[in-house]
Amino acid sequence: MEKLSFLAHTPLFRGISEADVASMLSCLGGVERDFQRDEVIFRAGDPVRQMGILLMGAVNVVRGDVWGNLHIIDHVGPGQSFAETYACIPGEILMVDVVAAEDAHAVFLDVQRTLEPCPSACSCHARLLRNLLTVMASKNMTLTRKMTHITPKSIRERLLSYLSYQALEQGCYSFEIPFNRQQLADYLSVERSALSNELSKMRRDGLIEYKKSRFTLLCEENPPA
Repeated sequence: MEKLSFLAHTPLFRGISEADVASMLSCLGGVERDFQRDEVIFRAGDPVRQMGILLMGAVNVVRGDVWGNLHIIDHVGPGQSFAETYACIPGEILMVDVVAAEDAHAVFLDVQRTLEPCPSACSCHARLLRNLLTVMASKNMTLTRKMTHITPKSIRERLLSYLSYQALEQGCYSFEIPFNRQQLADYLSVERSALSNELSKMRRDGLIEYKKSRFTLLCEENPPA
């Protein structure tokens, strides 16, 4: 029941009762799986039929190349979904890896069943489709946001863009980010050493304070103590 309550509050099942969520899980062939940190959930080059909804932990959507360079495209937390766009296109192969950023637990759904007439005539089927469209539009916004962060040429501008958005999203000048230093460097498409050097310069210039993944932006509205 706790799982159903959790899922009923996720973007995909928003507005659908717990009883209907249980029916939809059966209708969509819901399967739960556990993953250890750094375990690959989906691998680039493979076709995907199922989308995942994270119940616990965190995963990163990562784009790599043959030389081992990695770029984090997205970070997914509990209640959020992944691979839904690819799963909606039969035979489309993944261009990214989906990797557990920490120990994770997820439920997987056969998305193709949402695109076909429901054999059980579920009353909530149309609502699920509307929610899926909203989820996919939100992911498009996430990718647009990332492009905004990595478009500037300098590392400082990329950091200011990303950290400013985090402050806006979390409604506070002091906040936690979901990345360690290497992951943040991968997300912003910069070298880790260069990122660390720029963070140190920004601290000396009185722009930020930070400790591990917690940052504080220093500005006129939030001056240093």
